[in-house]
Amino acid sequence: MSSQSVTLTNIGKGFGTTKVLKGIDLDIQAGEFLSLVGMSGCGKSTLLRIIAGLETADQGRVAINGADVTGTDPTDRNLAMVFQSYALYPHMSVRQNIATPLRMRRLKLIDRLPLIGRLTANRAVLREIDHAVEQAAEVLQISALLDRKPAQLSGGQRQRVALARALVRQPAAFLMDEPLSNLDAKLRAHMRDELAALHKRLGATFIYVTHDQVEAMTMSDRIALMSEGRIEQLGTPDELYRRPANLTVARFIGAPTINLLPAESLADGRLRLLGEVLDMRIRQAGPVTLGLRAEDIHLAAKGLPARVTRIETHGADRYVTCCLLADETLSVTLRQSASLPRPSGQVHLGFAPEALHVFGADGQRLTPRLRQQVVA
Repeated sequence: MSSQSVTLTNIGKGFGTTKVLKGIDLDIQAGEFLSLVGMSGCGKSTLLRIIAGLETADQGRVAINGADVTGTDPTDRNLAMVFQSYALYPHMSVRQNIATPLRMRRLKLIDRLPLIGRLTANRAVLREIDHAVEQAAEVLQISALLDRKPAQLSGGQRQRVALARALVRQPAAFLMDEPLSNLDAKLRAHMRDELAALHKRLGATFIYVTHDQVEAMTMSDRIALMSEGRIEQLGTPDELYRRPANLTVARFIGAPTINLLPAESLADGRLRLLGEVLDMRIRQAGPVTLGLRAEDIHLAAKGLPARVTRIETHGADRYVTCCLLADETLSVTLRQSASLPRPSGQVHLGFAPEALHVFGADGQRLTPRLRQQVVA
């Protein structure tokens, strides 16, 4: 399958007085698995529909493999869309559902009629369509289901049929709008593995919309995290997790959610956290927010005094939530695999300064200068 790039330049879209997309620039590489992720209402599905040609942008340009398709009809863009609802025809068999895109493209109207078409359609074209359907079914491992109706299939099987219907067209790119959201948690995890394996097998361009950061983190080559019609950060899953560009990204990416603590940058640039001055500096004075991932906090002989309020067991890992004694309105969660503290017990929490994420008053990431490890 020939994969193609998709380039978006200054895409803007509004509904009435509401600006849904605010100048999106995005270059999706050929063969890449890129996820558009963010909270509901951030504009990710609208952006996908603009790529597909189902929505018209108020401004900007859409290019596929360098060719401008901004004003091109959706049927001429050679893009395959997989919807959240699967959108299967209930009266058709799986075989007929998968064949529909090819029949619509390759057969005349009279040849698509149920009875007359059997007499008028080109036999060679029908054989090619049947062969393409069987190939797609084999790739998605649904060959045994070809004669069933959608009502006879499980949720996961229906999803495979929807994918096969997209695959059979050999599109320039696959566009997927939250395709796993109707599945239960166990089946979603299984389908994540299947989608990642399918992408690797095909080498095709996947553009995937989801509000589930786990889906984005586990399948994507890159993630574009969106908020209020803008891309907050574009990068690999590891980049978004380890170096979030701002508080929006830090809060969204990671489970459990990143711990955020208010702090202050003093006149000399040193940071003060809950009365303790850290021997690290930033270039601006004033209020800041410090972020710490659960795995970057540990129980220590000395450090921030805290009281254990909750312990959650997640297999080999335990998440320990503590309130800080210096300000009991603040709590943090750490990941602990051994030596569990007792509930309601007092502990001390330590962290390495280099593990801190520092965000300024505007929410943007700051880069501190480290002196030495102060919190043990």
